[in-house]
Parts: sequence; structure tokens; C-alpha cells
Amino acid sequence: MSQTSLPTTDPVYLTPPSNQFNLQIAEKGEGSFALLAFNRWALVVVFLWFGAMKFTAYEANGIAPFIANSPIMGWLHTLFGIQGASYVIGVLELGTAVALILGAFKPIFSVLGSAMSIATYVITLTFFLTTPGVAEMTAGGFPAISAIPGQFLLKDLVLLAASVTLLIASFQDLRGSFRH
Repeated sequence: MSQTSLPTTDPVYLTPPSNQFNLQIAEKGEGSFALLAFNRWALVVVFLWFGAMKFTAYEANGIAPFIANSPIMGWLHTLFGIQGASYVIGVLELGTAVALILGAFKPIFSVLGSAMSIATYVITLTFFLTTPGVAEMTAGGFPAISAIPGQFLLKDLVLLAASVTLLIASFQDLRGSFRH
């Protein structure tokens, strides 16, 4: 079913708004514009908020155990210290947010931002394996997981899925923008 034949009253299949500036809006290539746009802007909020928080001592100390126990990220503490590592991550998260924002208008940035988001959540999901306290021993151990850090980390699986969904849609639109 093509986008033009989708029912416009169904909120899942809302078509993109008029594109009077001829912008290459990444979501325009998909039938579920509203859902993809919601997906994008939800990720933007997460990355802006979490990225900004990385510039506080509270957040730097909060993520320190995840970083310290990670073979992928542990070097950041060695090189930059606890707050410096948090700054580096904050800059990357804010950069991801900027790429996702620009991606609403240019598909190449949508691909970049989505890929950066995917990398973020793949890395944070590895913390599930490396951070002490994920398995809840009072409930018999794994597969029972603790609220924090276990369930806190597991929710990143949904954010990873959102990022992959946006990347796929962005690639489709990027291919379409080269044909025009």
C-alpha cells in the first residue's frame, strides 16, 4: 500500500505536513510518519537530557560504576578521571541529539544520529554483563534482575529498538533522496 493511499484519519498513518521549504524530512518516506517522528523526538529528549546531566558531579558519580566495570569504557576513567569521562560521554550524547535534530531535515544526519544512538545502547547493554549487582541474588540470581542496575539497564533494549527502527527508515529515505 503506498503512502498516498493510507487512511489519513488513522493516527498511525498520518502523512507529513506540507513541505513548503522542500526539506528532505527523513520521516516522509514512511507510511507511519507520526510514529517515526515521535520516535526521533523521544530519542532527542533522552540524549539532550542525559547528555546535559553528564556535566554534573551527580551524574558523573552515578555512571562511574558502569564505566569502571566496563572493558569497553573503563579506559575513559583512566584517561580523563570520573568527571572527565562523564564530560566525554556528555559531548557524545549531545552530539547524537544534534545529529538526530538535523536528521529531521536531512536524511544523512538521521542515519548518523541513529547509528550513534545504536552504538550508545549497544555499549550500555554490555553493562548488563559487566556491572556487579545486575542479578538479584535474593530472588535466586539470574534471570531475576535487580531494579537498579538490572532493570535500569534492560530498558535500553527498547531504546536500541527505537534507534534501529529510525536507522532503517532513514536509510530508506536517504536512498530515495539520491534518486531525485
